[in-house]
Amino acid sequence: MKKDLKKLFKTYYSSKTKPEVVTLDGAHYISINGKGDPSKIEFSDNIQALYSVAYVAKFIAKELNADFVVPKLEAQWWYDEKKYPDLSIETAPKKVSRDEWEYRLLIRMPAEVTPGMIADAKVAAVDKKGIENAASVAHMSAEPLTAVQMLHVGPFDTEPESLLLLKAYMAEHGYERAGLHHEIYLSDFRKTAPEKLKTILREPVRKLG
Repeated sequence: MKKDLKKLFKTYYSSKTKPEVVTLDGAHYISINGKGDPSKIEFSDNIQALYSVAYVAKFIAKELNADFVVPKLEAQWWYDEKKYPDLSIETAPKKVSRDEWEYRLLIRMPAEVTPGMIADAKVAAVDKKGIENAASVAHMSAEPLTAVQMLHVGPFDTEPESLLLLKAYMAEHGYERAGLHHEIYLSDFRKTAPEKLKTILREPVRKLG
């Protein structure tokens, strides 16, 4: 049986269409960092590199009787808050140039996939598949956290509407931001109509005071 993280960690991969608080366990990922407009080729190339390593890691795990379903793509997003001060979570997407956004693309890995297996997968992706920037893929661990999140249905450019709801919820319940904005892409945005896209918007938080 293939391990399916989406089924094993339902809280992590699901959300309501209204703001809610969730508590998440620690996890580990493969990741790749970048900067710039996600409509440009560099972003697509980074996605390709990440998936190439994910699928080689899957093959290695399968050989060890630890096969798994490659999970959904995720990303953390941030910008230079010194250059763009006093912006809120719902205004930043409109005020900060797309070329100025930094990101970390992520794919969660099961516990059976070790850093050594990821290192081997990177080498194979470069040497056998010819995907040079797979060398930039890294292993990343995340600690348990509390987050406010909601499911956004629709195009990415309407996300500020949902982010405004998250901001209001955080203010009402006494939370402040405590980490990078996080998105989980439940839909394949290369193949899905914009109005049908489903994206979990997640803000790590802590209680004020």
